[in-house]
Amino acid sequence: MQYQSTRNKTQKATASQAILQGLSAEGGLFVPETLPALSAQQLEKMIDLPYVQRAQAILSDFLTDFTPEQIAACVNKAYGPGKFSNDTIAPLAQLGQEAYLLELWHGPTCAFKDMALQLLPQLMTTAARQTGFGKEIVILVATSGDTGKAALEGFCNVPGIRIVVFYPEEGVSPLQKLQMATQEGENVFVAAIRGNFDDAQTGVKRLFTSPEVIGKLQRQNRAFSSANSMNWGRLLPQIVYYVSAYCDLVRDEQIALGDPINVCVPTGNFGNILAAYYAKHMGLPIRKLICASNQNNVLTDFIRTGVYEKNRPFYLTTSPSMDILISSNLERLLFHLLEEDDRAVRDLMAQLQEKGRYTVSPEVLRRLQEEFDCGYCEEAQTAATIQRLFETYSYLCDTHTAVAVSVYAQYRARTGDETKTVIASTANPFKFPHAVLSALGQETSGLDEFQVAQKLEAVSGSQMPAQLAGLQGKPVRFREIFSKDQMEDALDYALQNL
Repeated sequence: MQYQSTRNKTQKATASQAILQGLSAEGGLFVPETLPALSAQQLEKMIDLPYVQRAQAILSDFLTDFTPEQIAACVNKAYGPGKFSNDTIAPLAQLGQEAYLLELWHGPTCAFKDMALQLLPQLMTTAARQTGFGKEIVILVATSGDTGKAALEGFCNVPGIRIVVFYPEEGVSPLQKLQMATQEGENVFVAAIRGNFDDAQTGVKRLFTSPEVIGKLQRQNRAFSSANSMNWGRLLPQIVYYVSAYCDLVRDEQIALGDPINVCVPTGNFGNILAAYYAKHMGLPIRKLICASNQNNVLTDFIRTGVYEKNRPFYLTTSPSMDILISSNLERLLFHLLEEDDRAVRDLMAQLQEKGRYTVSPEVLRRLQEEFDCGYCEEAQTAATIQRLFETYSYLCDTHTAVAVSVYAQYRARTGDETKTVIASTANPFKFPHAVLSALGQETSGLDEFQVAQKLEAVSGSQMPAQLAGLQGKPVRFREIFSKDQMEDALDYALQNL
């Protein structure tokens, strides 16, 4: 299988090359030239398999320059014993008759990013060995909260790799910030940016494509790669858990093989729901993809109108991982909806950069709306949903999951669609204890994160995961703060100190 760039189809890469590069040279994103077919017979074979073997089966169709033994080794290191707190890896929790929460947060950092970022380092180091890469890899990450810690954890002390993470100083939760600032490892560096996530992400893309910066790295025998979902190796593992969830529903006799499901995903950068889109186009019986946004509802407006407009107020919400106005992975979807017209994609991305907006044609909007529905959730609705789920089902969810549950309820009320629906649950509620405890009607003022967490444990009967509780009193290693225009300086500082 070959991969091509969304901005220049003549730029081809193997799976190994796409994973090592992260971005194409001109700033485009790699996508597979064709998607492998997923037949009913293949699904039936996976129903009784554990998650690890399902992952091997799906990844083998995409990673055609990896041997079966290499894929098995990568997957077992990522999802093997002791890596996840639930042996199922990504279990389903039922809500009522039609909805199921796909719990993606049982990994080492308690967020869905672990599902990919435990695997990506294995894929990257394997790709480097077999291609004779011969350079030290510098991973650049812009994070709105969860990707940063998951990437730091995944790449910590991996030989031949350095990782530099940028996050918005005021745009992550206190626990997310503490997770990153206390990260151990000799090859990691974390810096805060004065700005929002979009500033950090734009800065990372600028570094990736800067001839001066690339030349400097070449002289140091180093090369960039990415751990954001811009990297195909980050997005690919996310396809697996949608296929796995479908197999679990069949195995548990909640649906029959071949029955359609809907998928509802809280998303800001569009990668998580795009993985479900790819699963659908491989053959997984998905009827509707429901895109759930928080108050930063740029994706909702785009799906409803065909106008992408980032020139709008930016809100800091209780679901910070979705506080994004430039959704990078939407570029991949546009490439497909535009029937792989790379020139048209370049034009739209240039409009976004120069004017902060673009508009797709009525035909592209029609194709978009055939696949996707959407909605958004205000802060009050997020809190009310957390309270409702706890009071109705004794289920404690985080703020991002609550956004998706709220949007699904809106969709169900508006359409009457009773199709069984998988809702992506993306983080453990104890990553956002202030917001969750407040939603349950409890006072949090004057309490630090760990006092709030203890109170949440008492109120809910749930327990704070050990990896979060263990942050209390842990030494802070990284306190550096840079302006959004100083990211190259920050990178130089990081590489001098790693």
